[in-house]
Amino acid sequence: VCSIHQPSTSTFNLFDKLLLLSGGKTHYFGPVADVATYYAEAGAALPQYVNPAEHLLELVNIDFAQDREEAARKLDKLQAAWQSSRQASELSTIIAAAESAGGNLSIEAVERRPSMPSLTLTLLHRSFVKSYRDVVAYGIRLAMYLGLAIMMGTVWVRLDPDQESIQPFINALFFGSAFMSFMAVAYVPAFLEDRLQYVKEHHNGLYGATELILSNFFIGIPYLFLISILFSVISYWLSNFQPTATAFFTWVMWLFLDLLAAESLVVLMTSLFPSFVISLALVAFANGLWMSVGGFMVPPTILNVFYKYVFHYWDYQKYVFEGMMVNEFSERVYSCGDGCRCMYDSPLADQCKIDGQAVLDQYGYSTGHMGRDVGIMISIIAGYRLAAWLVLMLRR
Repeated sequence: VCSIHQPSTSTFNLFDKLLLLSGGKTHYFGPVADVATYYAEAGAALPQYVNPAEHLLELVNIDFAQDREEAARKLDKLQAAWQSSRQASELSTIIAAAESAGGNLSIEAVERRPSMPSLTLTLLHRSFVKSYRDVVAYGIRLAMYLGLAIMMGTVWVRLDPDQESIQPFINALFFGSAFMSFMAVAYVPAFLEDRLQYVKEHHNGLYGATELILSNFFIGIPYLFLISILFSVISYWLSNFQPTATAFFTWVMWLFLDLLAAESLVVLMTSLFPSFVISLALVAFANGLWMSVGGFMVPPTILNVFYKYVFHYWDYQKYVFEGMMVNEFSERVYSCGDGCRCMYDSPLADQCKIDGQAVLDQYGYSTGHMGRDVGIMISIIAGYRLAAWLVLMLRR
């Protein structure tokens, strides 16, 4: 059902059927193509070279007539003409037949709301169309991440596997993980648009918070994975991290989970505070906090008890940094260089080498926890999304 107001003639002719109402009474209901014939038979022929929609509107609307009484009498005649018309009689017969054939069906019985998966798929399709049309959503972010990859790869370029490069390797791991998640603040304006649209459409009864959160999460997965791959292809090999395929794809996995968690944090903060300045500030503050307690700035072995037990263990950057550290150092050996003065004590010191595990020991990291840490990361991501869903549900 479409209500139109003074459409052009070409637009008016696009409609199949027309219903004219005035004062709650029917004045015409039938094909648009037959409206001129009907009014000619009713003694109110439509004039030539006049927009029929505009003329019909003036015919059934007496609010602006100069002589309201005369206009009201003409309107009553037109309404009486419709009631006694052949078209109205045929319509009454059709309605009676439909009622008898339909039994006692009610509007509620006939009306079917689309299912949650159907609504989610529809939103997913719309989000996909928006994602490649709207450069703010992922285009600008992709350019930012590629620029960051080139900068990182050329600053930490071709580091040698010796002890002088150990600290630069650690710095590069922190920079790559922390700043990738920090730059997720660029997603704030894109989700603000989605949220504003959701508020309008939710009030119209089209869909709920569940469909929004699910479609938003699923549309981000391929783009964030693509960003992770492109960033890693450039920065990983330029920096000369552990040169094995297993290590490379493990790095990609941690980076992908990092971006998923960072974007989920943006969705939560923007749902809580749908203001560009406030949500941007809160996301930046949260990422600053995660950087501080993630294990790089202060090793977990000496981190303040308060920050360790209140923030450290649910800091997603902590698990990403730890996973990348284990990936780089657990199976790699570094040369002690000239003079054989090793900076780290390890079982390979008599060979003038440093076992990478010695570096991990300084942070209290050990191998064998990848499955557990990946599970924790997935739980953190799900927790952020669930919290965002709860916020949207409570702020109906």
